[in-house]
Amino acid sequence: MDHDIAQARLNEEKAQLHGLLDETTDAALEDRAGATEQGDWQDPEISLTLEAQDDAVSEGLRERLAAVERALQRLDEGSYGRSVRSGATIPDERLEADPAAELTADEALEQ
Repeated sequence: MDHDIAQARLNEEKAQLHGLLDETTDAALEDRAGATEQGDWQDPEISLTLEAQDDAVSEGLRERLAAVERALQRLDEGSYGRSVRSGATIPDERLEADPAAELTADEALEQ
């Protein structure tokens, strides 16, 4: 994949992930604040479930953001498009589907 295209796609995804993470964090704070308000007769299990879901979504977004940042670092270092495990070339089709791919499709299936 072309360096400039990869960088643009990764930076775009990074910005989107930051926005989603901010929204999720705000929603989680609202859920937690609402659960402790006086007069809230809502089932506490529902509140805990919502908090757990918010936490899981935030964790997934942080993991994806870390993968995108690692891809940008590989791009700067000149190793982008190569497996971090074997050094094999990652096909352009895979990088187009997932610009932050760190492994070949076969290696990813082995995990």
